[in-house]
Amino acid sequence: MGTALLLGCVSQPAASHSSDDRRVLVFSRTAGFRHDSIPEGVAAIRDLGTSNGFTVDATEDANAFTSRNLRRYDAVVFLSTTGDVLDPAGQRAFEGYIRHGGGYVGIHAAADTEYDWAFYGGLAGAYFQSHPAIQPATVVTEDRAHPSTSGLPPTWNRTDEWYNYRSNPRERVHVLASLDESSYTGGTMNGDHPIAWCQDYQGGRAFYTGFGHTKESYTDPAFRGHLLGGIRYAIGDAQADCRPENGYRPLFDGTAASLEGWKQAGPGSFTLSDDGTLTSSGGMGMLWYAGQSFRSYSVKLDWRLAGDDNSGVFVGFPPSDDPWSAVDHGYEIQVDATDVPEKTTGSVYGFRSADLKKRDRALNPPGEWNTYEIRVEGERLRVWLNGVKINDFTNTDPARSLRDGHVGIQNHGADDQVSFRDIRIRELPAKGD
Repeated sequence: MGTALLLGCVSQPAASHSSDDRRVLVFSRTAGFRHDSIPEGVAAIRDLGTSNGFTVDATEDANAFTSRNLRRYDAVVFLSTTGDVLDPAGQRAFEGYIRHGGGYVGIHAAADTEYDWAFYGGLAGAYFQSHPAIQPATVVTEDRAHPSTSGLPPTWNRTDEWYNYRSNPRERVHVLASLDESSYTGGTMNGDHPIAWCQDYQGGRAFYTGFGHTKESYTDPAFRGHLLGGIRYAIGDAQADCRPENGYRPLFDGTAASLEGWKQAGPGSFTLSDDGTLTSSGGMGMLWYAGQSFRSYSVKLDWRLAGDDNSGVFVGFPPSDDPWSAVDHGYEIQVDATDVPEKTTGSVYGFRSADLKKRDRALNPPGEWNTYEIRVEGERLRVWLNGVKINDFTNTDPARSLRDGHVGIQNHGADDQVSFRDIRIRELPAKGD
């Protein structure tokens, strides 16, 4: 048996290539300022492709933007492009490519591009406005599960040219990282300064990072990992929840202080590591949030299996120091790589299987992070995995009720090691069945 908390998002790339035949086009044409780091950027992306199984072509020829040619690629990288770089025919071809599931990666000055092309502005997420001098700043990692940021620390000190944007994209995109404007001078976004984000956009996948002005960026292992994760998401090799996320508050934010209010029921435990990850050991027990019960809510969390491990998230159970009370009176959303349909990842354990085709397309394998969203409204329980709805269940058991209960994560047994990050909740208006 197992338990965990939930989130997610998925679309198929336009080219629909197999995972060992991915192809990426790097486009670095400039009609304005030209960054001297472009050659280093092209070389870095070529290296990443060689090491990670995708082919990289590079061009500054706008004539590459035809429907026929773009179909060859799983993603197009706009590498510090500036100004008007595509004619109307190229724009139409690229719009069609995205709408048929293509991937977009924007790096740094990709936001200083095509100001009069509304489709592109929406795809990039925001337009460049200004920047102060190159200087160190503190980057806050907001999403710890996305492949572009899962390897970064909660805060990251780096030197770059920090763009201010003409609008704050937070309501429209899923913010992955932001800047602490108190850590440097020249930020103009009133303390809410997204710097990297992703989104599902009109049928395609989009990832943008404001990093990458300097030549040194492209030899920095942390930045290269960030860039690789963004490309893997864009080409469909990694899944992530890229829906906008606003209004949540943390129940566990990776700090020891945020574990106040949580209680261990039964044997075993969870260990908190320096990077803010909780990992299960022993069991069968449960770490549950005793600080408050919830009635109508969306709870999200990130989870990772080490291998064929077992855990889960419990919801809708009464307070108890006996983990079996949650089994008997609540519901478990399973986390388990292999089991029968009603007892595997995404299932309401023992009651309802996930949609396995959708689940399999949305699921990242052991060793990679996944995000769950579990939404409880009345007696209805819905589950999203990496942005994709995979389960919709309504309680009819009079011995159980989802209308008021606690949430918890399971430590299943001695051989099961499952990790969790960033448990957060948004309370919703009460609804009936």
